[in-house]
Amino acid sequence: MSDDFSLDVSTTGGTVRGIVHNRTGVRTWRGVPYGSGVSGPNRFRAPSPAQPWSGVRDGSRFAPPALQGNFGWNDSVVGTEDCLTLDIVRPNTDEELPVVVYYHGGTFVTGASNEKVLRGHVLAEVTDVVYVSVNFRLGVLGYLDLHTLGSDCVSNPAIHDQILSLKWIQDNIAAFGGDPGRVTIMGESAGGAAVIHLMCAPGARGLFHRAVAQSPPSASVHSSVQSAMWVHRLIDGMGMSQLSTIDDLRAASAEDLVRTGQQMLMNGKELVQFNTAFMPTVDGVTLPEHPIDVFEAGEQAPVPLLIGTNADEASFAKTMYQTVKQRQRAARRALNVYDPDNARGVIHAYRDVGGRADFAELIADAIFWAPSVMLATAHRRVAPTWMYRFDYASETMRRLGLGAVHTSDLVAVFGDPNTTRASKIDRFGSKEAFDQVSSIMQYHWGSFFHNGFPGDDWPQYGFRNEDEPGRATAVIDREFSVELDPKAEKRRAWESFDMREWGRHSPDPDTPDSVVDDDQ
Repeated sequence: MSDDFSLDVSTTGGTVRGIVHNRTGVRTWRGVPYGSGVSGPNRFRAPSPAQPWSGVRDGSRFAPPALQGNFGWNDSVVGTEDCLTLDIVRPNTDEELPVVVYYHGGTFVTGASNEKVLRGHVLAEVTDVVYVSVNFRLGVLGYLDLHTLGSDCVSNPAIHDQILSLKWIQDNIAAFGGDPGRVTIMGESAGGAAVIHLMCAPGARGLFHRAVAQSPPSASVHSSVQSAMWVHRLIDGMGMSQLSTIDDLRAASAEDLVRTGQQMLMNGKELVQFNTAFMPTVDGVTLPEHPIDVFEAGEQAPVPLLIGTNADEASFAKTMYQTVKQRQRAARRALNVYDPDNARGVIHAYRDVGGRADFAELIADAIFWAPSVMLATAHRRVAPTWMYRFDYASETMRRLGLGAVHTSDLVAVFGDPNTTRASKIDRFGSKEAFDQVSSIMQYHWGSFFHNGFPGDDWPQYGFRNEDEPGRATAVIDREFSVELDPKAEKRRAWESFDMREWGRHSPDPDTPDSVVDDDQ
């Protein structure tokens, strides 16, 4: 880049004017469109590139997030249906830098590019990257396959949005000082799953070069049969006829669609079976097969992958059931709809969920750890792979019995401990300990962004040899360490378990309560 770099940047859509942030000193451009409108007649369709604008667009303010419910008592809806925008942050230099593209989490139904913890000012400065955070369609508008109602629909609007954002970045990021040949896609939770989906999507091939998936629920994917079930429930919830067409749903209020989707989630019994209304669908286009099948076939993007989970992802589950019998029944009901032949072996590996911590660990591993291990196991045959476990929890979180809960890694990697809801109950933790953990993560993540591999003390998730069992896993705590093949017995139990399709072993996919249960 030239020395006369301006905050006015020309893009394929027009010129956008950024700002230098007063507190952090980074350059940032907010609410930049990468796609055009996806409301009304464009609802449920593939997105199109942003409509050009005239003049200079103000990039000092964040755009509204994707339309979503607030899951509160008042059933309100926030955001906008026309949500295809992104935010860009970079150090206040003219140097060409690697690019990090972040996809937010939120169970596929909530979230925003500009959540405080995800704004990326510290991360961009410390790791020396151009950081891009993306908004995309959510919930009923982004993760429900309605193509059975109309051939002009796409099955996974959100994935199409994410692919379009990567195309925009290839065309435009050089103008912001980013290197389009060094793009890392990154996300946590549902955003981590988005990273896995993009690795599977043929349409995203060649648009990125590295991938970071933090706590991805990679097995959370619908079959076409499941999607059809949820479409029927949506139409019922809207009070519409089952003969309704896609045009009827396009004419409906977007807010009403989102509210109905929120009720489907809150009232659905399938949640305890790791199945919710809104997840991507195996459509043969963006997801040719289930991600586990794509990875095991070696057909995913052959890029370096950094993947991992937190030690206590689902510690909330310790409070769900009070007796051993209740926990065992719940575990069977959750697992039997996938693979009743091997469910007992998995439960046995967790001491028959005799303790509350055992049950919470099983839930966390089913959603996050076991699928991540399966993907890492397969991906190491295709490209360099590194796996981690985030163990750090402050003294407050440990005393509360919560530990390294889901999302707790975000504040460490982004380097700002006061930007999440959890931080409100943890204001008096050790700043020194947090700084140590954050420094470890940013060192390794930064090396990965720049070089395609973390620091030298983090070995690849490799294979067994005569001297060691392989599967080196970085343990991120106040001190950095490495474990070989952690939780090997549990890993082997999951390897025999087929978690690819919910409801396959239920007599009627639309009546999930009729599952195999030893107490019946």
